[in-house]
Amino acid sequence: MTKEVKIGLIGITALAMLIFGINYLKGINMFQSANYYYVEYTNINGLAGSSPVFANGYKVGTVRSINYNYAKPGHVTVEVEVDKEMRIPKGSAGELVTEMLGTVKMNLLLNFHSTEYYQPGDTLPGKTNAGLMGAAEEKLVPQIEQMLPKMDSILHSLNKILADPALGATLHNAEKLTANLDVATRQLNILMQKDFPQLTGKLNTIADNFLVISDNLKGIDYASTFNKVDSTLYNVQMLTEKLNRKDNSIGLLFNDPALYQNLSATTANAATLLEDLKAHPKRYVHFSLFGKKDK
Repeated sequence: MTKEVKIGLIGITALAMLIFGINYLKGINMFQSANYYYVEYTNINGLAGSSPVFANGYKVGTVRSINYNYAKPGHVTVEVEVDKEMRIPKGSAGELVTEMLGTVKMNLLLNFHSTEYYQPGDTLPGKTNAGLMGAAEEKLVPQIEQMLPKMDSILHSLNKILADPALGATLHNAEKLTANLDVATRQLNILMQKDFPQLTGKLNTIADNFLVISDNLKGIDYASTFNKVDSTLYNVQMLTEKLNRKDNSIGLLFNDPALYQNLSATTANAATLLEDLKAHPKRYVHFSLFGKKDK
């Protein structure tokens, strides 16, 4: 074998290994028999070659190629390689699903009610499913579009508020109020540290005095005290009854009208005597420094 033949065989082997490695990285098994089908779409939503093909969540094939169908403008034909044992019932479709990260995969929606099957090389109808991202786009985007004018109005109002000089004055007043609160807090802390302990000590002293008074009150014989009070009240009652009766001298003094009249007459006579004494003192008093003269 010549040197040139060896170099050629090595080159062919290297090329075959390169092709096999590239296909292996794409998920294509060149040593496994497969059937080829075509799926037609109007929008492939970013489907890429070598993307996996699933049926009931299980990988059954790979996307081999994607070609624009120039015979039917607006349509894209996707060539799909599936396992040879995989039989696709008629009425099935290839659905493109967009995942959260933006990748697109193909799901074969199999029609298990059909007893007829597509033949390798047949074309299946295609469907698109935007998935969670599409649902979010369909529902959230219109709401966001409705919110944008409101957000613009809110931002405009916020700018007006921020540009209002009254806001600066309000912030200045708030700063002053905060400073006053800080001063009040420090004064309250001083009060709590100095005056409050003294007040607490006085309150404790008052409480101790109340305890002493309470102990003293506990030592009082209330029964004996109330007995003495009852005895005193009884004596007062007896005295009052005697004063109201006429069978004793004090009762006669308070209840005899004749005695009252005599006292009134005596008082009147004494008053008349005093008036006459003031008017004619010589009738009652004879007094001389040199003795009585002979007449």
